[in-house]
Amino acid sequence: MTSLDRRSVLRAAASAAAAGALVSGCDPHRDEDPDAVRSAGGPSPSRAGHAPPARAHAARPPTRAPGLPVQIAHGPRNGRAVALTFHGRGDPRLATALLGEAERAGAKVTVLAIGDWLDEQPAMARRILDGGHELGNHTMHHRNICALPAAEAYAEISRCADRLRALTGTIGSWFRPSQARRATDLVAGLARKAGYPHVLSYDVDSLDANDPGAPAVQRTVLDAVGPGSVVSLHLGHAGTVAALPPILDGLRRRGLRAVTTTELVT
Repeated sequence: MTSLDRRSVLRAAASAAAAGALVSGCDPHRDEDPDAVRSAGGPSPSRAGHAPPARAHAARPPTRAPGLPVQIAHGPRNGRAVALTFHGRGDPRLATALLGEAERAGAKVTVLAIGDWLDEQPAMARRILDGGHELGNHTMHHRNICALPAAEAYAEISRCADRLRALTGTIGSWFRPSQARRATDLVAGLARKAGYPHVLSYDVDSLDANDPGAPAVQRTVLDAVGPGSVVSLHLGHAGTVAALPPILDGLRRRGLRAVTTTELVT
Protein backbone atom coordinates (compact mmCIF):
# COMPACT_ATOMS: atom_id res chain seq x y z
CA MET A 1 0.00 0.00 0.00
CA THR A 2 1.42 3.39 -0.98
CA SER A 3 1.55 6.20 1.57
CA LEU A 4 -1.25 7.92 -0.34
CA ASP A 5 -3.39 4.78 -0.32
CA ARG A 6 -2.72 4.32 3.39
CA ARG A 7 -3.73 7.90 4.18
CA SER A 8 -6.89 7.47 2.13
CA VAL A 9 -7.88 4.29 3.96
CA LEU A 10 -7.16 5.80 7.36
CA ARG A 11 -9.08 8.98 6.51
CA ALA A 12 -12.01 6.83 5.42
CA ALA A 13 -11.74 4.80 8.60
CA ALA A 14 -11.68 7.88 10.77
CA SER A 15 -14.67 9.38 8.94
CA ALA A 16 -16.66 6.18 9.23
CA ALA A 17 -15.75 5.84 12.89
CA ALA A 18 -16.85 9.39 13.60
CA ALA A 19 -20.12 8.70 11.86
CA GLY A 20 -20.65 5.53 13.89
CA ALA A 21 -20.81 3.26 10.85
CA LEU A 22 -22.13 -0.17 11.88
CA VAL A 23 -20.42 -3.38 10.78
CA SER A 24 -21.42 -6.67 12.38
CA GLY A 25 -19.24 -7.68 15.31
CA CYS A 26 -18.92 -10.17 18.14
CA ASP A 27 -21.30 -8.58 20.61
CA PRO A 28 -23.13 -11.56 22.15
CA HIS A 29 -26.26 -9.39 22.41
CA ARG A 30 -26.27 -8.51 18.70
CA ASP A 31 -27.95 -10.86 16.22
CA GLU A 32 -26.12 -11.37 12.96
CA ASP A 33 -27.38 -12.30 9.52
CA PRO A 34 -24.47 -14.20 7.92
CA ASP A 35 -25.83 -13.72 4.39
CA ALA A 36 -26.07 -9.96 4.92
CA VAL A 37 -22.58 -9.83 6.34
CA ARG A 38 -21.14 -11.84 3.46
CA SER A 39 -22.79 -9.58 0.92
CA ALA A 40 -21.03 -6.59 2.50
CA GLY A 41 -17.61 -8.27 2.53
CA GLY A 42 -16.04 -6.02 -0.11
CA PRO A 43 -13.43 -6.86 -2.73
CA SER A 44 -10.75 -9.47 -2.25
CA PRO A 45 -7.45 -8.36 -0.68
CA SER A 46 -5.70 -8.76 -4.02
CA ARG A 47 -7.71 -5.76 -5.23
CA ALA A 48 -7.51 -3.80 -1.97
CA GLY A 49 -4.35 -1.87 -2.89
CA HIS A 50 -2.06 -3.54 -0.31
CA ALA A 51 0.23 -6.35 -1.41
CA PRO A 52 1.09 -8.94 1.25
CA PRO A 53 4.61 -8.93 2.65
CA ALA A 54 7.07 -10.91 0.54
CA ARG A 55 8.15 -13.32 3.28
CA ALA A 56 5.91 -16.33 3.84
CA HIS A 57 5.24 -17.50 7.40
CA ALA A 58 4.12 -21.02 8.29
CA ALA A 59 0.80 -21.60 10.00
CA ARG A 60 1.10 -22.77 13.60
CA PRO A 61 -0.70 -25.88 14.87
CA PRO A 62 -2.95 -25.62 17.94
CA THR A 63 -1.05 -24.17 20.87
CA ARG A 64 -0.42 -26.35 23.91
CA ALA A 65 0.40 -24.52 27.12
CA PRO A 66 1.15 -27.09 29.84
CA GLY A 67 0.15 -25.92 33.27
CA LEU A 68 -2.44 -23.43 32.00
CA PRO A 69 -6.21 -24.02 32.27
CA VAL A 70 -8.36 -25.22 29.41
CA GLN A 71 -9.82 -21.71 29.09
CA ILE A 72 -7.16 -19.02 28.89
CA ALA A 73 -8.14 -15.41 29.61
CA HIS A 74 -4.71 -13.86 30.11
CA GLY A 75 -1.00 -14.55 30.14
CA PRO A 76 1.70 -14.00 32.78
CA ARG A 77 1.19 -10.85 34.82
CA ASN A 78 4.90 -10.47 35.54
CA GLY A 79 5.95 -9.94 31.91
CA ARG A 80 5.81 -7.01 29.52
CA ALA A 81 3.64 -8.47 26.76
CA VAL A 82 -0.04 -8.35 25.80
CA ALA A 83 -2.06 -10.09 23.09
CA LEU A 84 -4.37 -8.15 20.79
CA THR A 85 -6.90 -10.65 19.42
CA PHE A 86 -9.30 -9.92 16.58
CA HIS A 87 -12.65 -11.36 15.53
CA GLY A 88 -11.99 -12.17 11.86
CA ARG A 89 -14.73 -10.88 9.59
CA GLY A 90 -15.49 -7.74 7.62
CA ASP A 91 -14.28 -5.59 4.75
CA PRO A 92 -10.85 -6.93 3.70
CA ARG A 93 -9.67 -3.39 2.97
CA LEU A 94 -10.15 -2.46 6.63
CA ALA A 95 -8.56 -5.73 7.74
CA THR A 96 -5.56 -5.14 5.50
CA ALA A 97 -5.18 -1.56 6.70
CA LEU A 98 -5.28 -2.70 10.32
CA LEU A 99 -2.67 -5.41 9.74
CA GLY A 100 -0.46 -2.85 8.03
CA GLU A 101 -0.70 -0.51 11.02
CA ALA A 102 0.30 -3.35 13.36
CA GLU A 103 3.25 -4.28 11.18
CA ARG A 104 4.51 -0.70 10.91
CA ALA A 105 4.59 -0.61 14.72
CA GLY A 106 6.35 -3.98 14.97
CA ALA A 107 3.29 -5.55 16.61
CA LYS A 108 1.92 -9.06 16.07
CA VAL A 109 -1.74 -9.94 16.55
CA THR A 110 -3.99 -13.01 16.71
CA VAL A 111 -6.95 -13.23 14.31
CA LEU A 112 -9.76 -15.66 15.13
CA ALA A 113 -11.35 -16.11 11.73
CA ILE A 114 -14.95 -16.99 10.95
CA GLY A 115 -15.24 -19.79 8.41
CA ASP A 116 -17.73 -18.16 6.08
CA TRP A 117 -15.46 -15.09 5.92
CA LEU A 118 -12.59 -17.34 4.85
CA ASP A 119 -14.86 -18.79 2.15
CA GLU A 120 -15.47 -15.28 0.81
CA GLN A 121 -11.96 -13.93 1.43
CA PRO A 122 -9.57 -16.92 1.26
CA ALA A 123 -6.54 -14.73 0.52
CA MET A 124 -6.87 -13.11 3.94
CA ALA A 125 -5.63 -16.29 5.65
CA ARG A 126 -2.27 -16.06 3.91
CA ARG A 127 -2.17 -12.26 4.31
CA ILE A 128 -2.50 -12.65 8.09
CA LEU A 129 0.20 -15.31 8.30
CA ASP A 130 2.57 -13.53 5.92
CA GLY A 131 2.51 -10.54 8.26
CA GLY A 132 3.86 -12.76 11.04
CA HIS A 133 0.50 -12.84 12.81
CA GLU A 134 -1.43 -15.78 14.22
CA LEU A 135 -4.61 -17.37 12.92
CA GLY A 136 -7.32 -19.27 14.77
CA ASN A 137 -10.91 -20.54 14.67
CA HIS A 138 -13.96 -18.46 15.62
CA THR A 139 -16.57 -20.96 14.32
CA MET A 140 -18.08 -21.34 10.88
CA HIS A 141 -21.02 -18.93 11.01
CA HIS A 142 -20.65 -17.03 14.29
CA ARG A 143 -23.78 -18.49 15.84
CA ASN A 144 -24.44 -18.52 19.59
CA ILE A 145 -22.40 -21.68 20.00
CA CYS A 146 -23.04 -22.19 23.71
CA ALA A 147 -26.79 -22.41 23.01
CA LEU A 148 -26.51 -25.00 20.22
CA PRO A 149 -27.04 -28.75 20.49
CA ALA A 150 -23.78 -30.69 20.64
CA ALA A 151 -23.84 -31.87 17.02
CA GLU A 152 -24.45 -28.38 15.66
CA ALA A 153 -21.86 -26.82 17.93
CA TYR A 154 -19.27 -29.37 16.87
CA ALA A 155 -20.05 -28.68 13.21
CA GLU A 156 -19.46 -24.96 13.78
CA ILE A 157 -15.99 -25.74 15.19
CA SER A 158 -14.97 -28.53 12.84
CA ARG A 159 -16.11 -26.87 9.62
CA CYS A 160 -14.09 -23.75 10.37
CA ALA A 161 -11.14 -25.99 11.26
CA ASP A 162 -11.52 -27.65 7.86
CA ARG A 163 -11.38 -24.27 6.11
CA LEU A 164 -8.24 -23.29 8.00
CA ARG A 165 -6.57 -26.62 7.22
CA ALA A 166 -7.39 -26.34 3.52
CA LEU A 167 -6.01 -22.79 3.33
CA THR A 168 -2.99 -23.03 5.63
CA GLY A 169 -2.21 -26.68 6.38
CA THR A 170 -3.28 -26.55 10.05
CA ILE A 171 -6.52 -26.00 11.97
CA GLY A 172 -5.13 -22.81 13.52
CA SER A 173 -3.53 -22.00 16.83
CA TRP A 174 -6.61 -21.26 18.91
CA PHE A 175 -10.35 -21.72 19.18
CA ARG A 176 -12.56 -18.94 20.52
CA PRO A 177 -16.32 -19.49 21.00
CA SER A 178 -18.68 -17.23 19.08
CA GLN A 179 -21.07 -14.88 20.89
CA ALA A 180 -19.59 -15.93 24.23
CA ARG A 181 -16.71 -14.76 26.37
CA ARG A 182 -16.23 -18.25 27.81
CA ALA A 183 -17.14 -21.68 26.52
CA THR A 184 -19.43 -24.04 28.37
CA ASP A 185 -17.90 -27.33 29.46
CA LEU A 186 -19.67 -28.95 26.52
CA VAL A 187 -18.18 -26.54 23.98
CA ALA A 188 -14.72 -26.79 25.53
CA GLY A 189 -14.94 -30.57 25.21
CA LEU A 190 -16.05 -30.31 21.59
CA ALA A 191 -13.12 -27.99 20.89
CA ARG A 192 -10.74 -30.59 22.33
CA LYS A 193 -12.38 -33.22 20.14
CA ALA A 194 -11.72 -30.99 17.11
CA GLY A 195 -8.07 -30.67 18.08
CA TYR A 196 -7.84 -27.53 20.22
CA PRO A 197 -6.34 -28.11 23.71
CA HIS A 198 -7.39 -24.65 24.92
CA VAL A 199 -10.26 -22.20 24.53
CA LEU A 200 -9.12 -18.61 24.14
CA SER A 201 -11.05 -16.09 26.22
CA TYR A 202 -9.95 -12.54 27.16
CA ASP A 203 -9.75 -10.20 30.12
CA VAL A 204 -10.15 -6.88 28.27
CA ASP A 205 -13.18 -6.16 26.07
CA SER A 206 -12.60 -3.16 23.81
CA LEU A 207 -16.36 -2.86 23.08
CA ASP A 208 -15.38 -1.83 19.56
CA ALA A 209 -18.15 -3.99 18.05
CA ASN A 210 -20.57 -1.28 19.21
CA ASP A 211 -18.74 1.31 17.07
CA PRO A 212 -18.30 3.95 19.79
CA GLY A 213 -15.58 5.73 17.77
CA ALA A 214 -11.81 5.49 17.81
CA PRO A 215 -11.18 7.65 20.92
CA ALA A 216 -13.58 5.52 22.99
CA VAL A 217 -11.98 2.28 21.80
CA GLN A 218 -8.52 3.62 22.61
CA ARG A 219 -9.63 4.78 26.05
CA THR A 220 -11.42 1.52 26.90
CA VAL A 221 -8.40 -0.59 26.00
CA LEU A 222 -5.72 1.56 27.63
CA ASP A 223 -7.76 2.05 30.82
CA ALA A 224 -8.01 -1.73 31.35
CA VAL A 225 -4.92 -3.31 29.77
CA GLY A 226 -1.97 -4.53 31.80
CA PRO A 227 0.86 -7.06 31.57
CA GLY A 228 -0.46 -10.38 30.32
CA SER A 229 -3.80 -9.03 29.06
CA VAL A 230 -5.66 -10.66 26.19
CA VAL A 231 -7.68 -7.92 24.47
CA SER A 232 -10.79 -8.61 22.37
CA LEU A 233 -11.05 -6.45 19.22
CA HIS A 234 -12.60 -6.77 15.76
CA LEU A 235 -11.56 -6.55 12.15
CA GLY A 236 -14.01 -4.81 9.85
CA HIS A 237 -14.64 -1.80 12.09
CA ALA A 238 -13.32 1.56 10.94
CA GLY A 239 -13.00 2.89 14.48
CA THR A 240 -10.73 -0.01 15.40
CA VAL A 241 -8.40 0.73 12.49
CA ALA A 242 -8.17 4.36 13.57
CA ALA A 243 -7.71 3.40 17.23
CA LEU A 244 -4.93 0.88 16.72
CA PRO A 245 -1.95 3.27 16.25
CA PRO A 246 -2.66 5.23 19.47
CA ILE A 247 -3.32 1.98 21.34
CA LEU A 248 0.04 0.60 20.24
CA ASP A 249 1.71 3.90 21.14
CA GLY A 250 0.06 3.80 24.57
CA LEU A 251 1.32 0.26 25.13
CA ARG A 252 4.83 1.26 24.10
CA ARG A 253 4.84 4.19 26.52
CA ARG A 254 4.04 1.73 29.32
CA GLY A 255 6.82 -0.61 28.29
CA LEU A 256 4.38 -3.18 26.88
CA ARG A 257 4.53 -4.87 23.49
CA ALA A 258 1.85 -6.60 21.43
CA VAL A 259 2.69 -10.23 20.61
CA THR A 260 0.79 -13.27 19.37
CA THR A 261 -1.20 -15.12 21.99
CA THR A 262 1.07 -18.14 21.63
CA GLU A 263 4.11 -16.00 22.39
CA LEU A 264 2.30 -14.49 25.36
CA VAL A 265 1.49 -17.79 27.08
CA THR A 266 4.38 -20.08 26.11
